[in-house]
Amino acid sequence: MENPWWHRAVVYQIYPRSFADADGDGMGDLRGIIDHLDHIAGLGVDVIWLSPIYRSPQDDNGYDISDYQDIDPVFGTLADFDELLAGVHERGMRLVMDLVVNHSSDEHPWFTESSSGTDNPKRDWYWWRPARDGMEPGTPGAEPNNWGSVFGGSAWEYDPATREYYLHLFSRKQPDLNWENPEVREAVYAMMTWWLDRGVDGFRMDVINFISKDPALPDGAVRAGSAYGDGGPSFIDGPRMHEFLREMHERVFAGRDKMLTVGEMPGVTVAEAVRYTDPARREVDMVFAFEHVDVDRGPDPWTLYPLQLTKLKGIFARWQAGLAEVGWNSLYWNNHDQPRVVSRFGDDSPQWRERSAKMLGAVLHLHRGTPYVYQGEELGMTNAPFASIADFRDIEALGHYAQAVDHEGRSPEDVLTVLRARGRDNARTPMQWDASPHAGFTTGTPWLAVNPNHTEINAAAAAKDPDSVYHFYRRLIELRHEDPVVVYGDFTMLLPDDERLYAFTRRHGDTELLVIGNFSGEPARAGIDDAGAWSSAELVLTNAPAPAGLELEPWQVVVYRRTLTR
Repeated sequence: MENPWWHRAVVYQIYPRSFADADGDGMGDLRGIIDHLDHIAGLGVDVIWLSPIYRSPQDDNGYDISDYQDIDPVFGTLADFDELLAGVHERGMRLVMDLVVNHSSDEHPWFTESSSGTDNPKRDWYWWRPARDGMEPGTPGAEPNNWGSVFGGSAWEYDPATREYYLHLFSRKQPDLNWENPEVREAVYAMMTWWLDRGVDGFRMDVINFISKDPALPDGAVRAGSAYGDGGPSFIDGPRMHEFLREMHERVFAGRDKMLTVGEMPGVTVAEAVRYTDPARREVDMVFAFEHVDVDRGPDPWTLYPLQLTKLKGIFARWQAGLAEVGWNSLYWNNHDQPRVVSRFGDDSPQWRERSAKMLGAVLHLHRGTPYVYQGEELGMTNAPFASIADFRDIEALGHYAQAVDHEGRSPEDVLTVLRARGRDNARTPMQWDASPHAGFTTGTPWLAVNPNHTEINAAAAAKDPDSVYHFYRRLIELRHEDPVVVYGDFTMLLPDDERLYAFTRRHGDTELLVIGNFSGEPARAGIDDAGAWSSAELVLTNAPAPAGLELEPWQVVVYRRTLTR
């Protein structure tokens, strides 16, 4: 059986509102993406994933969709989209859309009908429930259950007109669709088919493992310090989840070749991921797991915890081993929901930013799985210097700040310290194209302030510098395309107890790679078996002078290759 094309692929994520603004209104758009396709193609990537561009009130930056089959005017038109799609295909790449079907916008016609009355035919398209028994609707504590929203506050919104509540796991303007209703599923499948017939090459599916909920909607356990219960056990990998994905595959994807389906799945376990990505089950090609990007989080959400490298290695090792025989891993450090990795796990100081960005890229890309590059990652873009809560635009950050400061009595400065390090807006500052005002992103006023370090960190400078992070990523991607050991080699973690060095081997046939990354600002020697033989092997890639005896400089990565004798 032929191996899937996406095993060798690298995906580039675009967050459209922050990528490039062609019309000067301060918001990125499709024509801006068209104008910069050569930058992406120059990296050598195979797939572009677009965050949502559908018509939307933009309460959650487009993840609240009011029309699934139209483009929001802020981004352009369907004609612009068709031109973009053609440009992507002409450059030998594919285009994947963001599919957001756990919820819609409350301004979608489906919800307008659903909320118009309890007897409307679409009432059951969303999760409506009456107040708790014996309680007056609309009063505190009368919500159908105690679940909290991901964005803060209750997961229920009261509708005075019908005297019932609707469920929203995210913003109150993002009511959850009721996938128990077959009419909802059929409408979603028809929409997906419409986009595939238009020429798109697959979908990244937003929080797709939330779509199946326990219809009883029971109360969740209340964690210490929280005012709300954890509903996760009732909607993460819910009772009909696999059934729904198999049905989706049968109704939408069957018979279509050369597609890619990726499921974003918060809380997914290795065992569940194997089931989701087993080709024989026909569900999704790969999943986005969150365990590795939660490694530096702890019981108190308003405390910053340091990275424990041994813990990070343990997580990656389990996922590599768990999906070694069946299924496939997705590999990412960054996306629109995560802070910049060079500020998070590297060192974003002028001295070490580029070197640590390269090290982090190499360590990730040389695992087994499909790597994802988030816009600006290839430049080593950093977190932004947010001065106050007024600088943030993210609904999650604003909601959590209000909850923590106004209702939990947290110190505003303590909360800001965490948001500066972990907030999603760090990933959403505009793409840094050049050193001009607003980084060449727009001729107007950007919707979110540009990082002031764009005068030093930008695409124009990176393209001219053969030693830049951009060109290092190009070489990484070339290595994946050229050497089967990167794609198909087995994975063995080395030095699991070392808190500074991340080391592993990949072996395929008679070829073996050794990858070592120094996650520290101090020199470190790799005390591995056969160190002498490895230090004389072919040095395929590094971001610093070749080491002597596997003595790595701060933030250095080395990749050695050797041919095994039989």
